[in-house]
Amino acid sequence: MFLNSIMSDPERVSRLIEIAQNSLQPLLKGAILYTIPLTLITFICGLILAVLTALARISTVKILNIIARVYVSAIRGTPLLVQLFIIFYGLPTIGIIIDPFPSAVIGFSLNVGAYASEVIRAAILSIHKGQWEAGYSIGMSYPQTLTRIILPQASRVSVPPLSNTFISLVKDTSLASMILVAEVFRKAQEIAASNYEFLLLYTEVALIYWIICFLLSIVQQRVENRLDRYVS
Repeated sequence: MFLNSIMSDPERVSRLIEIAQNSLQPLLKGAILYTIPLTLITFICGLILAVLTALARISTVKILNIIARVYVSAIRGTPLLVQLFIIFYGLPTIGIIIDPFPSAVIGFSLNVGAYASEVIRAAILSIHKGQWEAGYSIGMSYPQTLTRIILPQASRVSVPPLSNTFISLVKDTSLASMILVAEVFRKAQEIAASNYEFLLLYTEVALIYWIICFLLSIVQQRVENRLDRYVS
């Protein structure tokens, strides 16, 4: 019924095609200039934070362990959107003003760091204790054994779940539109507000996200297949 009503109106079809063509460039610009950079920067920062947090979680230093546990619990126990609002809208009330893009980077990095730290911690703990003993037996210190023996093996184990985290992060960046970051979904909102073609614009955005995630899934599969060659 819906499609028939549209197809029966040539002017309507022409208008939709024109809007789709005119909106494609600003939507792709938002994806290239904001969505993709935000995803990459956030994932790198979050991964560094995740490694540090995971090491703190398995550390025998009690204060580091407690801080890491509280951080992970707080981030995992609160919505990402609320975290973004606290950083962008809440902090200015105490004199801390951060621009939209850096606010998004901070918020997403903290979120990725908390979730990815559990993946990395589990990967480290999955390595047999004999690997630690092997490192110590040849005179390696704890840091040397960790960086040269344990982490390389743990990184291979953690690739699949971390790849899924990365792909999910691409979609989660749409929440940055709520704090005025001009990413692809924000651009769609602005365009749709002027022509009221919300279904068309949001469907176009969904296709852009789907294409990005589909390409990343192909890369993920190839990386996993390559790593499987070294698994006995």
